[in-house]
Amino acid sequence: MKAGTSKHLPATGLMPTKMTLRRVPRGLRGARMVAKALLSTRHTILAHLVVTRRCNLACAYCNEYDHVSEPVPLELLRRRIDDLSSRGTSLITISGGEPLLHPELEDVVAHIRRRGIIATLITNGYLLTEQRIKKLNGAGLDYLQVSIDYVDPDEASMKSLKVLDSKLVLLSKYAGFGVNVNAVLGSAVENPEDAQVVVRRARELGFPTSLGIIHSGNGQAKPLSQRQQTIYRDIVRGKGPGIFAWLDRFGENLVQGRPNRWKCRAGARYLYVDEYGLVHWCSQQRGYPGVPLEHYSHEDMRRQYFMEKPCASYCTVQCVHRASMIDGWRHRQTSAKVSHSRE
Repeated sequence: MKAGTSKHLPATGLMPTKMTLRRVPRGLRGARMVAKALLSTRHTILAHLVVTRRCNLACAYCNEYDHVSEPVPLELLRRRIDDLSSRGTSLITISGGEPLLHPELEDVVAHIRRRGIIATLITNGYLLTEQRIKKLNGAGLDYLQVSIDYVDPDEASMKSLKVLDSKLVLLSKYAGFGVNVNAVLGSAVENPEDAQVVVRRARELGFPTSLGIIHSGNGQAKPLSQRQQTIYRDIVRGKGPGIFAWLDRFGENLVQGRPNRWKCRAGARYLYVDEYGLVHWCSQQRGYPGVPLEHYSHEDMRRQYFMEKPCASYCTVQCVHRASMIDGWRHRQTSAKVSHSRE
């Protein structure tokens, strides 16, 4: 998730700019996160923290928003961040709803960074301005992801390139944090070529891209048409090799409707903490286990680490895949209760 291309370097290529220098500590923090995760399984790698359920949009496929919820009070969020820090959490992704609706979002980001945790943000991008981007720079945000569904807005989604292109230009000019642009494909998408247009534009601006697969209401993938599968492969090939290249193979199974065999570590290496402070497997499996974060013990985490999740085979939630992949080679999972020994 590194933003920027050679256009951020001076013509001589001899002296790095501030944008380039900002990548160095982010890269070091990322390397430490991986090293720490390889050494021990007894901490959380990634946590999603919902700061408000309210959203300014109403995308037809989304089940993670409302139009009435109040933002979670800052002091509550600080306590949850402190709790996650005590569990050794390496990265916190701020989520919603639309997190830019939280009036003290920059304070949330700053508190995450004070705890030495990588801070990332998922947004629909509508509320980004030059001033807001600079505030996020000042708060120490590490990464931001913006999702763009179509080229033109429609009844299903207003997250269109037509509306958000100007926001991408602002990010290319002012963001001191890494930016990733996420395009989508899904069986219900009428113009799958839109994903190619979105990806092409993002890469023109120097942003890395990802490709999400629209899922059902419980996070399960539906097979794509042959036309959509061809577009998926064209986009994936255009990214070139990368640290998460295995997810492309993972995605290949999903777009063909084939199950994946993997070890989901949700509830342990990945935590989804909702606006009420309850811990869930992920955004699409809310209710499991549904325990308040302050009462969620290390034994709970170990139990979930070893528990086989029945929804895993057709899961499309990439953040869970990424947090779990590092332990794919060790510790079998089972649906039965097992004895957990220390490494």
